[in-house]
Amino acid sequence: MFSTDNTTRTFSRRSIHGQIAHEIGRSILRGDLAPGEVLPGEIALGLQFGVSRTVLREAIKVLAAKGMVESRTKIGTKVRERAQWNMLDPDVLSWSLASHDADRYATSITEMRYILEPAGAALAAERATPAQKRRIRDAYEAMAAAGQDLEESIQHDLRFHQAILEATNNAFLASMGHVIESALAFSFKLSAQARDNKAYSLPLHQAVLDCIEKSDAPGAQAAMLRLLENAQNEIEQILTGGSESRDTKVQPQRRLRQAHR
Repeated sequence: MFSTDNTTRTFSRRSIHGQIAHEIGRSILRGDLAPGEVLPGEIALGLQFGVSRTVLREAIKVLAAKGMVESRTKIGTKVRERAQWNMLDPDVLSWSLASHDADRYATSITEMRYILEPAGAALAAERATPAQKRRIRDAYEAMAAAGQDLEESIQHDLRFHQAILEATNNAFLASMGHVIESALAFSFKLSAQARDNKAYSLPLHQAVLDCIEKSDAPGAQAAMLRLLENAQNEIEQILTGGSESRDTKVQPQRRLRQAHR
């Protein structure tokens, strides 16, 4: 449903075992192979894909590293429960967003951002060094200068949000900015499909920047919430075919905000 071609991948589509892992992974995310289900044996899979057992075993290792399958003697390779999958793995994320549950995954990404980023912006306002504030401003200015170049704008947008989490000077939060890189990039790409998103979202980014530069923690948190509301509203417009107005508040996010007050 959504394009994720530019999402960083952890394997090469050019390798044969990478291609097999991709096909099996997508089958799992589509529900063709349910949690608890045992994959066909190596002979059957080898015939299906026209590859050797060695190639299949390498593909299974890729999926096992992502938490999606496990192999046991005398049982075979079984699909693990969804809770055990590494959902932030670039490949798993890509397969998720190409599945029939893509809308739900897109909403889940935004919910994760609501939990993480407003608090991160508040901490950045309290703790950012002059150099860190400069990096946030540099990312914002580069995003503004990118104009209509969507791919370049998204890269600088990603850098803007990562720089804010780094400016919390909390090692765990700073790492999260890189852990969720693929999820953030997808969210930016989806919301950017809205016709007037760039013109409307830039001032929202600047409001976050201004508050961080002024060490205004409550203001930075509120500004980040407004930015996320705009992004979620744009995503809802894309998912509903543009039927939502810009002023419409997304109910799940409103409830989430109230829960954190």
